[in-house]
Amino acid sequence: MQFPLKTILIDDEPLALSRLRRLLEKHSDVFSIVSEAKNGAEGLVEIDKFSPDIIFLDIEMPLLNGFEMLSKLTKMPLVIFSTAYDQYAIRAFEENSVDYLLKPVENERLIKTIEKIRNITKAGANNVAGVNPYSENLLKLLEEMKPKKEIFSLSVKSGDRILLIPLTEITHFEAEEKYVFLNTLDGQKYLLNYTLTSLEEKLPKQYLRVSRAGIVNSHHIKEIQKHFNSKYVIIMRDRKASQVTSGSTYGDAIRHLLDN
Repeated sequence: MQFPLKTILIDDEPLALSRLRRLLEKHSDVFSIVSEAKNGAEGLVEIDKFSPDIIFLDIEMPLLNGFEMLSKLTKMPLVIFSTAYDQYAIRAFEENSVDYLLKPVENERLIKTIEKIRNITKAGANNVAGVNPYSENLLKLLEEMKPKKEIFSLSVKSGDRILLIPLTEITHFEAEEKYVFLNTLDGQKYLLNYTLTSLEEKLPKQYLRVSRAGIVNSHHIKEIQKHFNSKYVIIMRDRKASQVTSGSTYGDAIRHLLDN
């Protein structure tokens, strides 16, 4: 990329948009504003039309918010988030976008952003592969932020029948060698065609990975006992009062449960 960078501003607030434009125009050696858009849908059109080097992007907007708009891009420009809401994953933005700016944007803060842009473009010029790590990481972040499809049961095979076991009746999952088993409140145990890792991605947040070989339903924990080597013994509220021993590296997850 060469300076000045082709720049598009995307924000649904006219006052914020005009303020940002005035600030950027003070740095015409860095930014060349080629277009503006007042929502994510318009932003997609303008990005496709002008192929900008960089965009300043609001998050909360009508029609398509900032995240939704980015998820539809086929080519990712450098992204600077501009938002009035600091409850968003600011640390993730710092790691995966060029920068974020909290409204109202101040010139002193913008100067720091410009320093980052210069460093990024300089590094990109020295990158033979031409890969923009910020764009790659941002795409990964957007993928992670996609809402999971909610599930309510898991299917298991029992003889010639396929049973649907409600998640509310499952106490824990355990891996034994190459196999993974589902355990229920009434003490039943079923073989599953899932790995623990794939289950971890599918299950709602009350299911907690407590070891390399175990996931428990925190809603059905009866008791937690301290064990040795930073481990815990988790006693489940099933008919067998099953015991699941946590891994020593999973202590933080258990302590988080204890704190709630």
